[in-house]
Amino acid sequence: MDLSLLSSLFSLLSFFSTPRPPPRIPKNQTPVAPRPSLRPARPSTTAVDATSLQFIKGVVEPSVPDVSLTRSRDGSSGVATFVFTSPSIFDASSDVGDITGLYLVDDEGTLSTVDVSAKFVNGKPDRIEAKYFMRSEFEWNRFLRFMERYAEDNELGFAKKQQDE
Repeated sequence: MDLSLLSSLFSLLSFFSTPRPPPRIPKNQTPVAPRPSLRPARPSTTAVDATSLQFIKGVVEPSVPDVSLTRSRDGSSGVATFVFTSPSIFDASSDVGDITGLYLVDDEGTLSTVDVSAKFVNGKPDRIEAKYFMRSEFEWNRFLRFMERYAEDNELGFAKKQQDE
């Protein structure tokens, strides 16, 4: 190998491997912010602190609902019914906004439904019922993963309905 070629190769390698100080900005100029990227941001790899149920995006509902599940015999569809008795959103909804649905948020993403209804007793809000429909085995499994995380975070258990003999 030619000695001059080898010498230039080493100088090139040292150029890229030597740390460089940041560029100097003349005193009469202000630094310019970097231009925003047009590429979509990568999804965050950090996990969400906890799973949550939200009636308004970003506002966590602290009350824990009763959840009942039904599934078709062939396993192709199912329904989860959430019943919140005296949810805190009744007290805060005028301050933070309108109920736009039920959002089930965890580290995999967000499941949502707009099938949400409020029940009133003597003209006062009593409970909120929401139904989440699962139309495939994939949606069913995704919902179960969410519920496992939600149950673990809120120290809940699962009990199958007793069959009459």
